[in-house]
Amino acid sequence: MRMRSWLSGVLLATALAVPSATPALAQKSADTLRIAWRDAIPNVDPYYNQLRTGIVLAHQAFDYLVYRDPETFRIKPLLAESFKWVDDTTLEFALRPNVTFHNGDKFSADDVVYTINTVIKDKQVSVPSNYLYLAGAEKIDDLHVRVKLARIFPAALEYMSMTLPIWPKAYRERVGADEYAKHPVGAGPYKITKVDGTTEIDLERYDGYYADSPKGMPAIKTIIIHEVPDASTEMAELLGGRADWIWKFSADQFDAVARMPNLQAIRAESMRISYLGPDAAGRTGPNPLTNEKVRKAFIMAIDRPTMAKQLIQGDSRALDAPCYPTQFGCDATAAVHYPYDPVAAKALLAEAGFPNGFDTEIVSYELSQWSGAIQAYLKVVGINAKITNLQVGAQIQRVQEGKAPIDEGNWGSYSINDVSAILPQYFTGGPSDQTRDPDVKRLVEAGGSTTDPDQRRKNYSEAIQLITSKAYWVPMFTHTITYGLSKQLNFKPFPDELPRFYLSSWK
Repeated sequence: MRMRSWLSGVLLATALAVPSATPALAQKSADTLRIAWRDAIPNVDPYYNQLRTGIVLAHQAFDYLVYRDPETFRIKPLLAESFKWVDDTTLEFALRPNVTFHNGDKFSADDVVYTINTVIKDKQVSVPSNYLYLAGAEKIDDLHVRVKLARIFPAALEYMSMTLPIWPKAYRERVGADEYAKHPVGAGPYKITKVDGTTEIDLERYDGYYADSPKGMPAIKTIIIHEVPDASTEMAELLGGRADWIWKFSADQFDAVARMPNLQAIRAESMRISYLGPDAAGRTGPNPLTNEKVRKAFIMAIDRPTMAKQLIQGDSRALDAPCYPTQFGCDATAAVHYPYDPVAAKALLAEAGFPNGFDTEIVSYELSQWSGAIQAYLKVVGINAKITNLQVGAQIQRVQEGKAPIDEGNWGSYSINDVSAILPQYFTGGPSDQTRDPDVKRLVEAGGSTTDPDQRRKNYSEAIQLITSKAYWVPMFTHTITYGLSKQLNFKPFPDELPRFYLSSWK
């Protein structure tokens, strides 16, 4: 049975109703790429949001010490001219001498030292686990920096390439953090020229961008990002000719978009996974999900393979391990497999003392048809789940405050191909940890504290076995990302789910 929501039907009807004889033109003539997305960025300073859209914006407007090639995943110098390991916990960077920030300030070692030493002490950073490996940075001279790690951390350069954009010290100190978020300055290929709350962000090609950057000089002059409230508005922007690029629209609309004469639809693999995080630790107070049998029933009540096939489509697959399959340490063989079995689920609920089920709440920012499908599956076994659908930032806040009986979300690991980018976020006692198991915490931290690959695998495998045997988390399925865009646009998606508009061009 094909699962479709009211929203999918509305979008399909909208697509078919748009006159194909008079397609709206893309903004090639104005050299302006118009983007619409629905995950509004409350703070465009990349350290103070954990949204994928915030990461995407950061990689257009900021530069990092190193760059990960999207084709090969090899680490290359970016703001650094070269780098070397001095010892197991020390990296040394030689910086490019020809870099300026968007306001004309010259880039130097002072900016790197300021950024790292500020971030590691700032309690307001959105994802502190991304920086726990850093102990600090020290200036050798204007073009040389030494970065000390807090511990052995094999994935350090991966993290630096994805999560460590460099601030301009003099400018940010002068204007302050709040003003900087309104008028940010980076060193990337695009400069941000307008931040209008959570509705519009404008970027313009930075003509002073250094010529030897592996990112290259952007071909498109201007980018205008409209942040819209929901998927139907996003689709209407594309179909109405007011946007040239959208993503993550319902898979049910893929064929309808592809049929439009002025549009193209692309479906591509992603490192992102969806999950359900039940409140196993009792953060919301006494609740049935603190019972292991209830959590196991919860997992077995949901037909994850069918959801992957019918709702996500493409190459999406159900998961057993709480990580993306290619990530180092993601040992699927260590994970307990829970089949879809509503009869067994009802029996487990009865054993746990809930023969008639119970009421609970799913707090989500996912597409409504996904939440609706989960709700329908759970109802069959007697679990009546109210759906509270929020904007991403509001949903994350509720989870982090311990006010979400069930957290429905997704995680892209900051595109880092190592489980150290996902397991610490959810299993080491941080604000998103719904488990709070000290044994899991110990194993996850041990896996990130050695350069011995075999020992790392062993620790992570044991953590995955414990997480899944206790049914602490529900890994749902991998994502495939849908892109809808103008036929006049050259755009290539990559598996790390990081659109690189600086590599795009008009045909």
